[in-house]
Amino acid sequence: QVQLVESGGGSVQSGGSLKLSCAASGYTNGCYRMGWFRQISGKEREGVAGIDRDGPIRYAESGKGRFTISQDNAKSTLYLQMNNLSSEDTAMYYCAAAPCRILFFGLTDRRSYVYWGQGTQVTVSS
Repeated sequence: QVQLVESGGGSVQSGGSLKLSCAASGYTNGCYRMGWFRQISGKEREGVAGIDRDGPIRYAESGKGRFTISQDNAKSTLYLQMNNLSSEDTAMYYCAAAPCRILFFGLTDRRSYVYWGQGTQVTVSS
């Protein structure tokens, strides 16, 4: 019933910026956490950033200082602003969510999430 749909991916030159969006539906009111993950070709899916509803934010070192996660609770939308992109950021980016009752391993740990979007591709060229 819960659906997450990412958008905003595409191709960008090194040093450029993109803003990803994640539209969520099927939620009832209550506590939840949301996050962004990415999967680089040939590697495991890794956390990028996570945020609790009206709570703390956590960034992985890979995007710290360059990426900004935010949410609009009224619109049930999660965002990821990505600045100063490099080729190392090329990956499939996924939106994830989970209710607060799910066992917590950390906001950037995929084990903390149970709902996933289909992903949006980000390609950064030199």
